[in-house]
Amino acid sequence: MCYNYIMSIEIEKLQPFTKWTGGKRKLIPKLKELMPEIYGNYYEPFIGGGALFFELSPRVAVINDFNEELINCYIQIKENPIKLIEILKIHKEKNSKEYYLEIRGLDRTDKFKELSKVERAARIMYMLRVDFNGLYRVNSKNQFNVPYGNYANPKIVDEELINNISNYLNTNDITITSGDFEKSVSTVKEGDFVYFDPPYIPLTETSSFTSYTHEGFSYEDQVRLRNTVRRLTEKGVKVMISNSSSKLTIDLYEEFNIHYVEVSRTNGAKSSSRGIIKEVIITNY
Repeated sequence: MCYNYIMSIEIEKLQPFTKWTGGKRKLIPKLKELMPEIYGNYYEPFIGGGALFFELSPRVAVINDFNEELINCYIQIKENPIKLIEILKIHKEKNSKEYYLEIRGLDRTDKFKELSKVERAARIMYMLRVDFNGLYRVNSKNQFNVPYGNYANPKIVDEELINNISNYLNTNDITITSGDFEKSVSTVKEGDFVYFDPPYIPLTETSSFTSYTHEGFSYEDQVRLRNTVRRLTEKGVKVMISNSSSKLTIDLYEEFNIHYVEVSRTNGAKSSSRGIIKEVIITNY
């Protein structure tokens, strides 16, 4: 088994290629502090922007997300970085509110089906660089609907970062999948480490209100996740979970170790999800 260690190995320092709601950049020191020092393979079933994943840059990992458009970005960075950069440069050159709305509106037309996978990845990466608060949000028809951000000089093309990530993904044993979190941990073995960062349980809900669906993730999914953590614990897998500090979260994970943290959030869709927010990091070790 190839073991991953939390230690300073001299590699190119990586960071997320996009903003992502609920990103963990500001929590990295605390997450690393609470992680096991030695573990087998690394699993992150809700990869999102991948802040912890890129910080650790494990040699063997399985990363997953149920958002196919996001996972396609990871795959295209790995497989088609040159073409991806080329298209992003075109987006940068043409960037304006009118152009953004034109690109955003493609998923409302037949043209969207004609886009190649690398064109779709460049579209998402461009929009997340210039839209309001770096949000990824779609309507009930799965159409992107975030307004333009009007930023003075957004960094639409980070050529060096894309190439560095591509190099990392191609020179290590990194499996990239898109699908349900439960399926993504089907190959986990004793001694492996899994970091779950699901859509959070809303802070505004009471313990009696369990019928919500947040970012396509229902309360039943949260219970299924907790039950998955129980099964992994029985297998001897090291698990860490991030979630809100709501009463529902505390009740679900009361048998595990619960650590409270405060974090500054800047890119939530609602003002109530921005500012200093109390969250929890849960561990089974």
